[in-house]
Amino acid sequence: MPFDKFVDIETINEERSHAIRKSVRSITLEELRKLGDEIFHYPDDAWRQKLLQLTKEHPHDAFYHAVTNEGVVFLYCPAEDIGLWFLPGNGMGPLRETGKRMMKEAIADRH
Repeated sequence: MPFDKFVDIETINEERSHAIRKSVRSITLEELRKLGDEIFHYPDDAWRQKLLQLTKEHPHDAFYHAVTNEGVVFLYCPAEDIGLWFLPGNGMGPLRETGKRMMKEAIADRH
């Protein structure tokens, strides 16, 4: 049955936070642009445009990349407090407050 292994959201978030802390790293603008080309299949994708706009407007700001155990990729720009999550082949969306907090904490732990 699908619910045989029910795990509450707090446990999931703890596991994600741990994975993010282990994998978080700064990402260069070139890596970010390259990753954007892989993620976004259409040049007029609104998120692609936002990502490109951020890199142009903040060429000297830090961007960060992390991956959870489920393979969800988090991208985050602390200067703008904006981020994106994506699961290759499955979906993407804006990084909500919980995800941003996880990234902020992971980044702070690195310094």
